[in-house]
Amino acid sequence: MKEKMHFEIVIQAPVQKVWDVMLSDATYREWTEAFHTGSYYKGDWSEGSKILFLGPDENSKKESGMVSRIKENRKYEFISIEHLGVVMDGVEDTTSEQVMTWLPAFENYTFTDKGGDTHLAIDMEMPDTAEAKAMKEMFEGMWPKALLKLKEICEK
Repeated sequence: MKEKMHFEIVIQAPVQKVWDVMLSDATYREWTEAFHTGSYYKGDWSEGSKILFLGPDENSKKESGMVSRIKENRKYEFISIEHLGVVMDGVEDTTSEQVMTWLPAFENYTFTDKGGDTHLAIDMEMPDTAEAKAMKEMFEGMWPKALLKLKEICEK
């Protein structure tokens, strides 16, 4: 069973600007600092493409993060990320028993024009496991901070 998480914010900037700031490499690195210092992605946001969400691992010099695919991309409206596995110490894992317990998991971004401002909604699926409950609490603290940073960048 999957648990749903929802976050939203209104940003006083046009949808195109919010989309571009959220997904462009340089500004992605800024607003995602709330999740993990040094966060970045490898790949692109086009529908069907593989994308890795990475950051330095505190315990090694290699990167760790998520292996994902862009399931759907409707420019300036909606993007759906399908998480397929993890990267641990630079190694992709999409088949282990631990990973298979929570796959597939989706993270969706919905951009809605509100008279020149942007309503941004984030919907995530989390597995209903003890480990995921700790992650859920972590995300409940991190997503609001990340969205406020995104808002700050967009409204400059």
